[in-house]
Amino acid sequence: MSPKIRIRELRKLNLEEGYLIDGFPSIGFSSTIATESMIHTSQFELAGVVDSESFPPISIIKDGKPNFPTRIFVNDDLKVGVFLSYLTLEQSLHKITAKTMLSWAKKHKIKLIVSSVAIKSSNNIEKMICIGSTESARNKIKEAGLKVLEHGTVPGIPGMLLNEGSISDQDVIVIIFHTDGKGPDFKSSAELCMAMSKLIPGASCDITSLQKEAEKAEIMIKKTQEETNHLKDFMYR
Repeated sequence: MSPKIRIRELRKLNLEEGYLIDGFPSIGFSSTIATESMIHTSQFELAGVVDSESFPPISIIKDGKPNFPTRIFVNDDLKVGVFLSYLTLEQSLHKITAKTMLSWAKKHKIKLIVSSVAIKSSNNIEKMICIGSTESARNKIKEAGLKVLEHGTVPGIPGMLLNEGSISDQDVIVIIFHTDGKGPDFKSSAELCMAMSKLIPGASCDITSLQKEAEKAEIMIKKTQEETNHLKDFMYR
């Protein structure tokens, strides 16, 4: 049987003509750190949880309260939703995760999905580049003053978002950034957060607090990975 992913909304949402940020981690923790920084800076509130029988059974305890490892945060004023996850998903879940996000975006009439993927690099001298699923998305990249990728490959959830978005006419922009693959990569997180804020009007990043968030997020993600590692053979065999 193919895995299924459930989204449970905790309140009514109005994201029509808004934005969705994919905060699933790829290489390193930069994607999660950048999205978490934006959540703390721009007054997002918990609006839903994402769960699956294929996800490891674990609760993330923050400030004494239990939390699902994958949650949805929303800023109603900015009309921005964020899928924030501490789970590094197995490759077998990438397609269904991307399709679930696209289906949710369609349900809420979201106009742009912003995702990101890391390229492992020992030096971080190259500027961030982006790829868009549609001509409209590629124009948005240029209008934001960012470079468009002409040739290359995009793996994982971001790659699937691009492919599916291109045939469903859903605007998707994937930001490609460089990281050494070690956490917390404060520089990559800060640059990624700034790039996202260029694409999403009103969204912002508090760079001074980002380093502190990077350290806290790294500890939480590492703990989650350690707790779930011994479950993976059982969960995905």
